[in-house]
Amino acid sequence: MGVRIGFFTEVYRPVVNGVVESIDGLAEGLRERGHAVYCFAPRMPGAQSAPERDGRIFEMPSLPLPANTPYRLTLPLVSRRNVNNVIKRLSLVHAHSMFVTGWMALRYARRYGMPIVYTYHTKLEAYAHYIPFEPNATRFAASQLTRTFGNLVDAIVVPTPAMALHLREIGVEARIEIVPSGIDVERFAAGRRDERVRARLRIRESERMVLFVSRLAREKNVDLLLEAFADANDPALRLVIAGDGPARDELENRAIELGVRDMVIFLGAVERDVLPDLYASADAFVFPSTSETQGLVQAEALAAGARIIAADAPQNREVLGDGALLVRPTREAFARALREVPASPDAALAQRAKTASARFSIERQTERMLELYASLLEPQPEGAGRRTA
Repeated sequence: MGVRIGFFTEVYRPVVNGVVESIDGLAEGLRERGHAVYCFAPRMPGAQSAPERDGRIFEMPSLPLPANTPYRLTLPLVSRRNVNNVIKRLSLVHAHSMFVTGWMALRYARRYGMPIVYTYHTKLEAYAHYIPFEPNATRFAASQLTRTFGNLVDAIVVPTPAMALHLREIGVEARIEIVPSGIDVERFAAGRRDERVRARLRIRESERMVLFVSRLAREKNVDLLLEAFADANDPALRLVIAGDGPARDELENRAIELGVRDMVIFLGAVERDVLPDLYASADAFVFPSTSETQGLVQAEALAAGARIIAADAPQNREVLGDGALLVRPTREAFARALREVPASPDAALAQRAKTASARFSIERQTERMLELYASLLEPQPEGAGRRTA
């Protein structure tokens, strides 16, 4: 008999980011195994008008936040019908946020005697700049919230050992399981170097294409990448930035200030179907961020066999292994690495990267998550209760 899982998330489609992709990938993996997944999320501008999409997505009212962000303030309102017909019948609850929807998930889990799992998608301390308060105080508050919420759930899922260590260091004592977020490995491995892709980007045969894929925001270190690109001072380099976000205008202006605007191509948001060939057509994929818990784009680039240059941070090291060049997150180190990007593909390196990506398959993620769910759904020993809020 299948398991009935309730996902609670603070952001969902039409927003596209790593959290949403991870949620959808896991949901589809679970459904393919015969399990039911119901997602409770805030209603987002631009979403389909149906309040209950396909009987799987249940939307709650939401309000805009004062910050320039796609996230919304969720109003914790679920109809009595959906509580009775869906939530009460769940086998377990899986929270993907520790904000409003996370506390909703915790409340329902405790009220109806279900286990609760929490996936630690976001290292909140890295996002302190979005809050208009003193940064150190904001980071401290983020750590306090993480510790408090983490110690109330039955198990926490993290994508990398570095994040498990981080949670222990800030005082989280709950059970922690390391389950990498999954991607469609086969789809990205099917990406091919395509001169037509490069031609559409106006990249000549004599030029070397460097690709960056991410939401454009301060915590992604894109400004460092632009500075390194300017320092590299190589007229044969072209930087392609795929993604959009609150920092785009600022970054375009920064490229002008640095004198490299004509060498940087801002693509804006890119359809996911385009990404496999885009990764494979680049001479290098660059990733300067140190704020990720995993970074789905790193796994995608591996699967596509891309040459990767990434900031040397524990989580990046654990994701990429020997499938990438890791450099210090400084403009000087990235500039040196950019100058050394070769113009010709390396078949051995590409195969090594693709081999390293196998552990990020949605199938493996689903299998590991089902093992965790099964352990939590086993009858509790007499006298042993679940954590209480």
